[in-house]
Amino acid sequence: MNNDLKQEQIARINIYALISRIMIGEIDEGLLKSIEEDENILSFFPTFKDWKRRKEHSSKDLIERYLNVDFTNLFLLHLIPYESFYMREDQMLETGGENPVQAIFNAFEFKVELDKARVMASDHIGVELEFMYELCKAELKALEDDNMEMAKQLSQLQYGFMKDHILEWAPMYLLNVKSEAGTAFYFDAADLGLEFMMSDFEYLTELKNNGYNYPV
Repeated sequence: MNNDLKQEQIARINIYALISRIMIGEIDEGLLKSIEEDENILSFFPTFKDWKRRKEHSSKDLIERYLNVDFTNLFLLHLIPYESFYMREDQMLETGGENPVQAIFNAFEFKVELDKARVMASDHIGVELEFMYELCKAELKALEDDNMEMAKQLSQLQYGFMKDHILEWAPMYLLNVKSEAGTAFYFDAADLGLEFMMSDFEYLTELKNNGYNYPV
């Protein structure tokens, strides 16, 4: 397996893991510390890096006084991070088994533990990004096993899920998050999500147009 390809796949996995975790529940001190202590990760949060309040408060105070309040506003109260809200004419959440995203998850045995996450339905932005994370992990495993047909199928699935689901609504939601964010952290998180989604879809499109011929 080409080392550059492996590193690119690992980078995709790591970024999907990061943004899905940030958007699925409140940040904790461990996650915040891992972001702040890794210069590569912190570079994705340039506004937060220089944010005055970050330098004035401990991690605990920063989380409790600012970040958790902002998360509640952006993901639980005032904005709606669910695909069905954006895609249904009546703007109702589809929380049951008829949710088309849930049907995809069921087909691939992707379990959504709604009670453990801060979500009401499987088409939450954090859950959809976590699904992409799982697909990318499976694709890397297929590439490492030299199972090119499986890797191709997984890449096709990623392309289709991005095109038919995530990109149909998530950019609009993340633009709203950027506009409404009360902290530098969630402003940067939304910006990272937007830029990464678009660049990753461009990567998947190029791979598709190349007949899924991975570099060797």
